Amino acid sequence: NDPMGFGFKLEEYFAPEVLNLEFLMPYALWIAIFVVIFEVLLGVMILIGYARKFTVWSLLLMIIFFTFLTFYSAYFEKVTDCGCFGDAIPLNPWQSFWKDVILLVLILILFFGRKYITPLFSKGIRSIVLTLSMFACLWITYHVLTHLPILDFRAYKIGTNIPEGMTVPEDALPPIIKYDWVYEINGKQTTISNTSGLDPEPEGGTFVEVNTSFEREPYEPPIHDFSIERDDQDYTEEFLNLDHLIVVVAYSLDRGDFDNEGFTAIKKVTDEALEKGYPVVGFSASLEPDTGDIIAKHDLNFKFYYNDMTTLKTIVRSNPGILELQKGTITQKLHWNDAEDLVLETVGDPVPKIDQVLKQQLDSIAELDQRYRQLIMADSPEKRKELGESLGLSESEYNGDVWGLQMEADSSNMVFVERVFNDIGYPGKSLVGEPTNTAAWYVLQHNPDRIAEFLPLIKEAGANDEIPFRLVAMMEDRYLMGKGEPQIYGTQGMSYDDERGDFIWPIADPEGVNERRTEAGFPNTVEEYAKDLFGEDFEYKVLSIEDVKEN
Repeated sequence: NDPMGFGFKLEEYFAPEVLNLEFLMPYALWIAIFVVIFEVLLGVMILIGYARKFTVWSLLLMIIFFTFLTFYSAYFEKVTDCGCFGDAIPLNPWQSFWKDVILLVLILILFFGRKYITPLFSKGIRSIVLTLSMFACLWITYHVLTHLPILDFRAYKIGTNIPEGMTVPEDALPPIIKYDWVYEINGKQTTISNTSGLDPEPEGGTFVEVNTSFEREPYEPPIHDFSIERDDQDYTEEFLNLDHLIVVVAYSLDRGDFDNEGFTAIKKVTDEALEKGYPVVGFSASLEPDTGDIIAKHDLNFKFYYNDMTTLKTIVRSNPGILELQKGTITQKLHWNDAEDLVLETVGDPVPKIDQVLKQQLDSIAELDQRYRQLIMADSPEKRKELGESLGLSESEYNGDVWGLQMEADSSNMVFVERVFNDIGYPGKSLVGEPTNTAAWYVLQHNPDRIAEFLPLIKEAGANDEIPFRLVAMMEDRYLMGKGEPQIYGTQGMSYDDERGDFIWPIADPEGVNERRTEAGFPNTVEEYAKDLFGEDFEYKVLSIEDVKEN
């Protein structure tokens, strides 16, 4: 039913910290397939009395091996869940070991009493039964590997509400902690146990140590280690509260069918989901550069968020797989082979198809745009040192010509943004989403000598709601100030070391500026903005161009 899950468990056993058989890890799935089919066939063979000697010897050798393995795992605490019955019957290592001891006793009875095993049918019928059993096992194994397990015993089966699965019920039994108090009494160490946690303080005893263990383990929710993260932000609650969400799970981008049908099928169905108003996200344990490569290679219109690999392997036995969540409840779950069977209704307006490759490029540009400005604004040598080291700069770099480094970055950013402007126009929110739609604006704003050339493009983007109009207003004001003309929205201030001091650059029609600011989307008046810019004691004054000219 779930050979892939058994293969994951074998990978744990083969890991360096357990059996240190790393050379077997690439073959874990194939070993799992062989073992599960062989075990079932041995069961059929013992029932019909086929090849008695071979069967009982095989059973004995296998149970001896697994008894040793489960004892080793339990005694040395190497694997916390043996995986013997998968998620259908979870067993801890010691439970699994005693289960194997019981099976060993029963198999020894079969072994020493093998002469009493009587075949049920003729030799020909027995061969037919075994052959049919083998083909049935092969077909079921192939089916669950190319689709999903027929029976889903995991905590993420269809119908599960993830937030509820992460909570501890009110009636859950509390843990019971056992305290072993070790005292030296009359020259001998004596252990006094209780569950109260109170020191027994025996008369004449000298305290040595106290050890604790769980007499009753604390309740562990069926769903744990589930979180959705990106750029050091947690999106778990946000995504689990959405009415509809399509999730693509690709636990590792180093394995799986990524070069062929896998993401081709995913691409087709996620595009349809976006058209019907579904938000779409990806979950992966791979790093962003790897997810970025997959997005670029398959022209995917969603981005990936980080989730724990073991959790993702548990959610769906497909790499990639796809599921639908409705307020955190799993309503559909499919192997990529069955992606076209995902039932999609129209749940809202089409979600803009984001150019994920361009978005990632502009996100990098935005980061570079602010890279050295943080250092320039550092208000102490200690802060400069902290920021410089976080950026991977040497002491001579973060204490050197930082402004020169930033200007160089601004210039290189402008080369990229100019190419985008010329090729596709302004990369607004319908193309790259928010807040990435502001990245190109910041680059142009920091290259004021190029504003005149591209200001019409910025105005068009603002008129089409591709960027906030207040950004258009700020750039137009900067352009006008650069020409020595009055600004319109009062967004630009200046500071001089002479008698002019700090001031808001002259405004055309200053009486109507606050009305224009409100229409443009600014949250404050020019008087309030001036105080934000120059301090609470600053008083805004209406000035003319003549007032601010250098004498």
